[in-house]
Amino acid sequence: MARKNRREQLSMDLTPLIDMVFLLLIFFLVTSVFKKDELALLLKLPKTEQGQGSEKKVEQLTIELSNEEVAVNGKKSSMEDLPGTLKETTKETLVNLRVDGEVKYQRLVKVLDLLQTNKLENISLITDKDK
Repeated sequence: MARKNRREQLSMDLTPLIDMVFLLLIFFLVTSVFKKDELALLLKLPKTEQGQGSEKKVEQLTIELSNEEVAVNGKKSSMEDLPGTLKETTKETLVNLRVDGEVKYQRLVKVLDLLQTNKLENISLITDKDK
């Protein structure tokens, strides 16, 4: 009787490797920061049917205006501090105005007057696109 030596084929089990790849993928997805524009106030922007965005890279100043608060570049401020902030900007600065739809007209006029006083004429009114 001859004995045959049978050896099983050795193969690498890929299950733990695949588990580790998926765990790393989930880890990087969860820990990565999906950063949006830093906005300090929750505003209900007016709706428009059409609009175009600007692709130029210029210095920007974002002013958010609600009935009670003002925010400049994502940081809450006050109406009294706004003139000092605007004096530090140049004429070429793009000013983005995000105004809540419920803001009283007089409050918006105050901000526009401050912009005109500081000769900031490159102004954009930000709205949400109506779907």
